[in-house]
Parts: sequence; C-alpha cells; structure tokens
Amino acid sequence: MHIGRFRLGMRTFKSALSVLICILIFEFFNRGEPWIAALAAVFSLRQDLTTTFSFGKSRILGNTIGGIGGILYLLLQQRFHESFLVEIIALPALVALVIILSDGINNNAGIISAIATILLITLSVDPGDSVGVAVDRIFDTFIGTAVAIGINFILRPPEPEVEEELKEDLAVLKTKEAELQQQLQEIQTKIKNHEK
Repeated sequence: MHIGRFRLGMRTFKSALSVLICILIFEFFNRGEPWIAALAAVFSLRQDLTTTFSFGKSRILGNTIGGIGGILYLLLQQRFHESFLVEIIALPALVALVIILSDGINNNAGIISAIATILLITLSVDPGDSVGVAVDRIFDTFIGTAVAIGINFILRPPEPEVEEELKEDLAVLKTKEAELQQQLQEIQTKIKNHEK
C-alpha cells in the first residue's frame, strides 16, 4: 500500500507483527522485557523464508559466540572482584576473539550480532549477577529469531511484492558492485604507480 512516497509493505507489516508476538510471548511467560527478542526478530526478518532462515542461522551462531564471550567476561569479573583492569583488558581481547572466531568459521554475517551480544551482556549485566542472566539474554535472541522464521513461514509475500523487493535488492547490489569496481581501479592505479 502506497501513500505518496511512503509504502506499507509486507516486510514492514511482518516486522511490526514480530515485535507484537515477542511482547505477547514475554508477557505470557513473564520473561521480563522483550527488547532483545524484538530486536532479534526485526534484524532476522528478511523478504522470504529462505533468506530469513539463513540470516537467522548466522544470527543465532553469532549470538551464541558473543554470549559465550560475555559469559567468560562475567566469570573473569567475578574471579577478579569486578576489576576495571579486567574491563579494559579482557573485554577488547574478547571482542577481537569473537571477531576472529566468527571469521574463522565463515560466519561473517553473524559478526555484528556476536559483537552486539557480547557488548550487551558485558556492559548491561551487573557482574555480580549470575551467569544465568547472560544465558537468558542469549535465549531471548533465539526467541526473536524463531518468531521471525515463524512469521515468514506463515505469511509469505504476494508475488508482485517479492519481485519488487528483489528489484530493490538488485539495485543495492549494483551500487555495491560499482563501488567495488571503483575501489579495484584505485588499487590497480596505486599498484601501477608503485611499480614505476
């Protein structure tokens, strides 16, 4: 549906519905605030089930890696009595380790979610809290991702909207391709200039 330049598409509707479902799940099960699950649902939701599943899988893997890093950090903080030195040494080291591990297992699509998870856990969970709080945060992301996959399984977009979204994706890819070609030419020019 279009209103001037503004469009309410199926993906927008599904994103809003995902947030609603996360809120209802958390209220029904008395899990506290649903914001992590709602963010996970919106970030995981893509134009179709296949893409959502693929992105959701990367997000879950990234969140698990980041969550393990966050738990290690909390254990270190408990061991060293919430030392500021642990924060300034261990946290950057764990962030680097999470990126290296994610890249090493070819989960580059999940790096941002892994970093977001480790930072969320390390900077929002009181070190005195149990590791169970960190595990709950990881589980919340699983809930949100499952909601996104479920929504895309049940609500499949009409064919014209799929075509429109694919055209939008192709336009973005063409722009990225042009940027890469320009960077390649710049690199080749630098190499030629360096050889002279």
